[in-house]
Amino acid sequence: MDIDLSSLPDSWRKERIKDVVEFTKKPRGFVISNSYIYFLPMELLPISRLFAEQFEERPAVQLGSGTYIEDGDLLVAKITPCFENGKQAIAKIGYPFAFATTEVIPLKGRPNLIHTLFLHYVLLHPGIRKKLASQMDGSTNRQRLGKGVLEENVIPVPPLNEQCKISEILFSLQRAIEQQERLIFLTTELKKALMNKLFTEGTRGEPQKQTEIGPVPESWEIVSLGDVLEFIQYGLSVKGSESGSYQLLRMTNQVNGKIAPNNIQMVDISKEDFEKFSVRRGDLLFNRTNSFELVGRTAIFDLEGDYVFASYLIRIRVDSARLDPFFLNHYFNNDRTQQRLKSIATRAVSQSNISATRLKGFSIPFPGIEEQGKISSTLDLLDIKIERHRLMRGFYYDLFRTLLHKLMTAEIRVNDLDLSEIGIEDLRTG
Repeated sequence: MDIDLSSLPDSWRKERIKDVVEFTKKPRGFVISNSYIYFLPMELLPISRLFAEQFEERPAVQLGSGTYIEDGDLLVAKITPCFENGKQAIAKIGYPFAFATTEVIPLKGRPNLIHTLFLHYVLLHPGIRKKLASQMDGSTNRQRLGKGVLEENVIPVPPLNEQCKISEILFSLQRAIEQQERLIFLTTELKKALMNKLFTEGTRGEPQKQTEIGPVPESWEIVSLGDVLEFIQYGLSVKGSESGSYQLLRMTNQVNGKIAPNNIQMVDISKEDFEKFSVRRGDLLFNRTNSFELVGRTAIFDLEGDYVFASYLIRIRVDSARLDPFFLNHYFNNDRTQQRLKSIATRAVSQSNISATRLKGFSIPFPGIEEQGKISSTLDLLDIKIERHRLMRGFYYDLFRTLLHKLMTAEIRVNDLDLSEIGIEDLRTG
């Protein structure tokens, strides 16, 4: 997605960045009179969000170093990999000034030349960002974008009224993305709260009893996982490749509690090995060896096709007449259960391990099969809602990237853009 500056409309200008922006500098003679100041560390400079709104409050006497910034400045991360990852936002301080990490460049558009919001979007264009990244200087892991390099790069500058219209469309799309992210977060938090309630209170309003795993309804049993399984099995010790007869599932295919067929590798194995290691619907794949944070991650297989699974995974196949595999998958992905699973892990320097033997001895709540199904179905509805929001976020993100390129290259002119045809007619006022 490079920008061809040779084919811009006659009404557009090609300008060096330094000719249309002002780089923010600390005023001469500036003295901090406040006891506390707002400070923006790199971790609070967002990716794919419009505003930097979260600041730390630090004692002024403890400010060793920092970059002076003003409310409304565009903050561009200048160090790798933050710059390449798109860490960039407009400062929304609610106060005239603050300080930020020394690894940002603060700037704003010059009045009557370029709007800061338009500048934000033009600097997000992949072609411009790629060119700037190629000019970074320093060692491989500590490269930086110099202010002088940024100044000399050339960007397209439409008339101010067209800048406003372009920014309005992209702003609305970015807000739509942020709204979907917010809905994903809220629904995920609702699901967590509901899981804790359902796994301790059930669905029938029963009195609770205390058990080794915490409170559960009186009618529920506590059983060892091994007592309700058909079998438990380690995966294949074979290296995947781009070609082969069967699809190999790895840890990276565990996504949000489900097996996702992303970046699949292939393997050639015998028919006997395929029959031994083939995965069927309702199987759970358990991450037995990984970092402490990721060990115990679990996902259920619910796909069509011929798949086998790799050695760092354990396949759990339940006795489905007694235990709903979807109920178990939800229970294993509950935060409290994940903490319990990690407590039985064997820890090493960089990896932790949960053996099949330890897993079979792991205690789980065991309601009747009908109540398991009700709990599973309730949580599935929230998963469906979360997935819909993820799909909408992906749609808006793809649309944002497409329009960012086409509007910045004048391939589409805002006055010719029929928003109703691409489903964002309501976003311009959002």
